[in-house]
Amino acid sequence: MAYTALYRKFRPDHFGEVKGQEHIVTTLKNQIRANRIGHAYLFCGTRGTGKTTVAKILAKAVNCENLQDGSPCGECASCKAIAAGASMNVMEIDAASNNGVDNIRELKENVMYPPTEGRYKVYIIDEVHMLSLGAFNALLKTLEEPPSYVIFILATTEAHKIPITILSRCQRYDFKRISIDTISARLADLLEREQIEAEERAIRYVAKAADGSMRDALSLLDQCIAFYLGEKLTYEHVLEVLGAVDHELFSRMLRMMLDGDTTGVLGKLDEVIMTGRDLNQFTGDFVWYLRNLLLVMTSGGQDISDLLDMSEERLTALREEAGMVEEEQVMRYIRVLSDLENQLKYSTSKRVLAEVAFIKLMKPQMEQTNDALINRIANLEREMERGIVVTRETVASRAPETEPGESAAEQPKKLELAVPEEVQQAVNSWGRIQGRVSPPAGMYLKDVKLTVTPEGKLLIVTRNKNGYAMLERESTIEEIQRIIGDEIDKEVRIEIKYLEENEKFEDSFVELTKNINMKIEEEDF
Repeated sequence: MAYTALYRKFRPDHFGEVKGQEHIVTTLKNQIRANRIGHAYLFCGTRGTGKTTVAKILAKAVNCENLQDGSPCGECASCKAIAAGASMNVMEIDAASNNGVDNIRELKENVMYPPTEGRYKVYIIDEVHMLSLGAFNALLKTLEEPPSYVIFILATTEAHKIPITILSRCQRYDFKRISIDTISARLADLLEREQIEAEERAIRYVAKAADGSMRDALSLLDQCIAFYLGEKLTYEHVLEVLGAVDHELFSRMLRMMLDGDTTGVLGKLDEVIMTGRDLNQFTGDFVWYLRNLLLVMTSGGQDISDLLDMSEERLTALREEAGMVEEEQVMRYIRVLSDLENQLKYSTSKRVLAEVAFIKLMKPQMEQTNDALINRIANLEREMERGIVVTRETVASRAPETEPGESAAEQPKKLELAVPEEVQQAVNSWGRIQGRVSPPAGMYLKDVKLTVTPEGKLLIVTRNKNGYAMLERESTIEEIQRIIGDEIDKEVRIEIKYLEENEKFEDSFVELTKNINMKIEEEDF
């Protein structure tokens, strides 16, 4: 018999097995017991939190012949048919591949026929936000006034993309991310049933890596078990399979960073890379480690062990490190590493980016931000405490370079706000400006349109979703504004706009790009 993945094998078949969504389960069971079943439900939440599972259990419950406290019995003919996917009363529709008007019209025709057996016909539309606008409009009337024997269950991970006209006709249930404790308990139970031995630390790390998704946790556990088939699942095994790094390494790297040991930090980073660890996950885990450190520093001595999810030994080490670093330093580390994590997604030179970011962490003089200045002061204080003489030359060597005859107090230069006519100068220099913006943001600036708003802002318009996510970052906007200021000696306010495929460029704005030589044709945009 073919192997069945854990997340399919142990999918809950009644409400009692659903974990982490008690607020939804209780409400639905009460509705079923009181016969107050709605005609349209909207299940929202991140992946793997139980939306489709609960939808199927609800479909069983409304047609079950022998309800057990509002939950399906699982033994009657109707429950067995639905579980086997052979029931004509339950239709699952994947809106990602059936998102057109014709698909919804076909659904509306089927709705007119009552069930041949059982009480209700249930339509489960998964990823409903993928429906086209025309499909939503076609569904609207049927969703508002369906026949008495029809129930619609819409599931989505992006509720904000659903028209308000649809939202207002549904009972909305928000599925929460499942806690690490809940996932860990579920995994431990399933491992016991599968007769697989595993360390508690290994189980909790898998639960943490799942990021609130029970399905992801089961898939990761499946992967770890397969790699070490027949062996006890240990913490080290899980780290190896998932490409993760033990927190001990983060502790050592942080202490090296505080000691100014650039060579040691880059050596540890080289170890991470050469052992095949994923740099994206390494950076995300380091940010999480620093988050835990910041919580310890700001807790005021209160017990926050529930928020940290770590052993007492590790918590003791974290408290020790909390006395070695300033809060502003940790916040700067988090900012730089968070920017690195985002850049790694689009870069082909991940190692170079990572090395530059860690050098920047240890050389705050490379930045001119307030938190970098605080970091530099903290480093000087730390050296003075260790007995290292800090001279005027030492401070000067660590300060950012200034023009001859210009004091550091004059940096950065305060610029006057540009008027719309002066914004044209920035547009005329756009090729040079775009070339100076650091990747990957600079890459996305090649395929944009530039307009000026009635308020005098430079509006950067893109049709690229990934590009929009990168360009709207505060750090990216600040970088573009700084480069424009260098070019035209004026401050230009910037706004980023995302344009959908079916949206037309707004004629109410004055287009500036037609006077410059850009390789973007109007019809191609």
